[in-house]
Amino acid sequence: MDWNDIITFEAGKRSGKPCIRNLRITVYDILEYLAAGMTPEEIVADFPELDLTDIRAALAFAADRERRLADSAA
Repeated sequence: MDWNDIITFEAGKRSGKPCIRNLRITVYDILEYLAAGMTPEEIVADFPELDLTDIRAALAFAADRERRLADSAA
C-alpha cells in the first residue's frame, strides 16, 4: 500500500506528527488503539471520519518507517 496519499504532515497540526488525511488523528493514535486491542472496525466505528484504508495506511507507514530505521542501522 502506498501511504503517501493518506498520511500527511503539517507543522502546526499535532506538532507535525504524521496524521491521517489532514485530520487531527495521528498514525500513533491508530497504532495505540490497535495495540490496546481495538479492531480496525471498532476504530472506524469510534471515528467515523476514518475508513479501513486509513487504518491500513497507518500500518503501512509504521512498517515503512521501521524498515528505514533497520536499514540505516545496518
